[in-house]
Amino acid sequence: MAVASQPDLSVVQFNEHGLVPAIAQDQATQKVLMVGYMNADTLRETLTTGRMVYWSRSRKERWAKGDTSGDRQWVREAYYDCDGDALLFVVEQEGNGACHTGNFSCFFQSLGSTPQ
Repeated sequence: MAVASQPDLSVVQFNEHGLVPAIAQDQATQKVLMVGYMNADTLRETLTTGRMVYWSRSRKERWAKGDTSGDRQWVREAYYDCDGDALLFVVEQEGNGACHTGNFSCFFQSLGSTPQ
């Protein structure tokens, strides 16, 4: 999903560190794959190229998903929430999955059963 014109990013509310949470959801399974963060530059790059690019908070650098693993993510749809402070990307997940542990999704661990 390369966007023909630059979107108006004024609707996006970046936090005090210049970041916004970005949720990646698998197009085929609808599973939430991961949560990362983006700054204005990585968001623009993602929307322009159609490939998910995040900001690594630990390394403090641009991080294009799959550069080392080959497990790239391709944007198929992009949304922002009602407050503009969270992003949702519906992606085509390439390779083995999104999680650095080797799991398809980062959300594979349960907190246990919920009270009924």
